Amino acid sequence: MGSIDTNPTAFSAFPDDDKPFQPLNTDDVRAYLHKAVDFISDYYTNVESMPVLPNVKPGYLQDQLSASPPTYSAPFDVTMKEIRNSVVPGMTHWASPNFFAFFPSTNSAAAIAGDLIASAMNTVGFTWQAAPAATEMEVLALDWLAQLLRLPTTFMNRTSSGRGTGGGVILGTTSEAMLVTLVAARDAALRRSGSIGVSGLPKLAVYAADQTHSTFFKACRLAGFDPANIRSIRTGPETDYGLDPVRLLEVMQADVDAGLVPTYVCATVGTTSSNAVDPVGAVADVAAMFNAWVHVDAAYAGSACICPEFRHHLDGVERVDSISMSPHKWLMTCLDCTCLYVRDAHRLSDALETNPEYLKNDVTDSGEVTDLKDMQVGVGRRFRGLKLWMVMRTYGTAKLQEHIRSDVAMAKMFEDLVRDDDRFEIVVPRNFALVCFRIKTNGSMTEEEADEANRVLMENLNKTGKAYLAHTVVGDRFVLRFAVGSSLQEERHVRSAWELIKKTTSEMMD
Repeated sequence: MGSIDTNPTAFSAFPDDDKPFQPLNTDDVRAYLHKAVDFISDYYTNVESMPVLPNVKPGYLQDQLSASPPTYSAPFDVTMKEIRNSVVPGMTHWASPNFFAFFPSTNSAAAIAGDLIASAMNTVGFTWQAAPAATEMEVLALDWLAQLLRLPTTFMNRTSSGRGTGGGVILGTTSEAMLVTLVAARDAALRRSGSIGVSGLPKLAVYAADQTHSTFFKACRLAGFDPANIRSIRTGPETDYGLDPVRLLEVMQADVDAGLVPTYVCATVGTTSSNAVDPVGAVADVAAMFNAWVHVDAAYAGSACICPEFRHHLDGVERVDSISMSPHKWLMTCLDCTCLYVRDAHRLSDALETNPEYLKNDVTDSGEVTDLKDMQVGVGRRFRGLKLWMVMRTYGTAKLQEHIRSDVAMAKMFEDLVRDDDRFEIVVPRNFALVCFRIKTNGSMTEEEADEANRVLMENLNKTGKAYLAHTVVGDRFVLRFAVGSSLQEERHVRSAWELIKKTTSEMMD
């Protein structure tokens, strides 16, 4: 005899099961969302007291919740109870003010409201006609952000004189931005080199610093570039781990001499590992000698460039072909929201365009719009522009700049605290709101022993649940990364984390 499922929600019918199914019953919508909003508000109130890292093991959730879907309905309160009892305890709390790992994933009331409204409308805005307001809102939000960043008008969808030659699109992640621009650059290089079809693909070469995000190298493979022609250019402390334009020129020229076609260069403003900044203008000048596409990945640090004191990091951007930045990292706009700008929108849409009969319409044929489906990998797309617009419309430039400056000030404070303790060292100069530090070697401690001490320190810190830090390797050394920027973070959280670091270090070294 087979086993009997004793889960009470699996077979028990509730009174509501006798009623017609109305998934958007307005009373339910109001009641469910009110409860969900109360849950969210309570979560933000209490998240500070929760362990940042959960103490769960793989497979825990299937053990707590039914491994099979229920046959019959259950009250919404049952669903919410299971979220509270099983899901929340298993979360790594990125929203916690004690979260200092990776880069921040910021959020705000305006962004959450925008995402909620967009989810309720549930548009599928592949063409302008399919969702006029969603398309127009995305264009408007992107142009607003371009103005905050002081990007050249060549990157804007609309200018004072009408429709521009450039434009933007909101994608899910930087990975997508890299992939679609790689495809556009690939097709342009194939045409330029006189390739028949893709026969010339094995001769195309791409370039980036060794500090560039690993997703770049994945995107290159997805776009069909030969891994043997993907150049990862070594960096070092002499350039603060930024890309050296002289070295870039040497590598590109060597490839030309070997019969290859330089196709694409990725420059980064704020690398994930150490927040290194590649010199955008100098990189663009080198790439121009070979007619190669230049893309700027400013996923994290691009947000800081809305402040005039950080804008110089984008100097030379008028000479690049594309730039992407992610407001979901540091500009209070919840996942997912990566803004890609291109100087010539047609180079992107020509590489990605689809034109099936069932999507043809007079507006598209007029040439007055660029259907956003032709600037991304897929066809369907969410109404992402609404939350970005709501963040800028609700808070204004001054408040967003205040948010960035506050985080940078807290990071500088932490940097100063580290420098004042002779057990530690700052490994690379601080850029923006990331501090890279470590227990330093002393007379009796080797580099290998220091690496192990830092690894143990990180593990012990994270086990407490009172803080969460991540690590990287810079110059072959194990380094702790302290990233300030969680939306709920205040100076007291940074100071508390530093006290925990000092205490944990003292316990290790006694």
